[in-house]
Amino acid sequence: MGSGYVRIIGKWQQPWKIKNSTPSSFPSVHQLRNIRNSEISRPINLPSSHSLSSSSSRSSKIGFLGWYLGMLETSPLITKSVTSSLIFAAADLTSQKIMLPPSGSFDPIRTLRMTGYGLFILGPSQHLWFNFVAKVLPKRDVITTLKKIIMGQAIFGPCINSVFFSVNAALQGESGDEIVARLKRDLLPTQLNGLLYWPICDFVTFRFVPVHLQPLMNSSCSYLWTIYLTYMASLKKEGRGECGG
Repeated sequence: MGSGYVRIIGKWQQPWKIKNSTPSSFPSVHQLRNIRNSEISRPINLPSSHSLSSSSSRSSKIGFLGWYLGMLETSPLITKSVTSSLIFAAADLTSQKIMLPPSGSFDPIRTLRMTGYGLFILGPSQHLWFNFVAKVLPKRDVITTLKKIIMGQAIFGPCINSVFFSVNAALQGESGDEIVARLKRDLLPTQLNGLLYWPICDFVTFRFVPVHLQPLMNSSCSYLWTIYLTYMASLKKEGRGECGG
């Protein structure tokens, strides 16, 4: 700039106009020094190790839950089937541990049968059944929930239990007549015992759980029920008149 101007905080002004500027608009050197010292002396608040670990734990939980829910959205059939197979495997291992005699040993083939049933039969069946029920009876009030429970006990329960006993008996090498005899012996008692357990589980499932999570809830309830089912499925053939683990 030419002569007759001075630079005041980034702007060129004529010297005779400086005295007309508001003094408060320009911090003094002393004020600038105080501001700089306060910024330097201000402590830096770093997160503690406890807060970091808590945050990391929450992130991992949210991450796993988010991943699982995402899998239910992108691959619902596979996710529900794998979940069902894992629950059936855990239930069978628990059943064997409870009923295993002192000199006995675990039967891995039996656990493999239960795992395959959960993966290839129960998981896909749950997926189709709960979607069908939600489409036929979309409401979630008490009356509609009771209708869903009745449908489950009258249709889904007998069908899936019949398939369960038949498949496991066939995989154990039983003939058609032996499978029919097993169904006559085990199916009705299983259904009657189920009336003491499943209506409560189904009421909670249909009334409060979203449709895409209902198979997970059903499989979780199946953990205790499967311990009983695996015991029933492991009974000896009807023609032998024997019972054992």
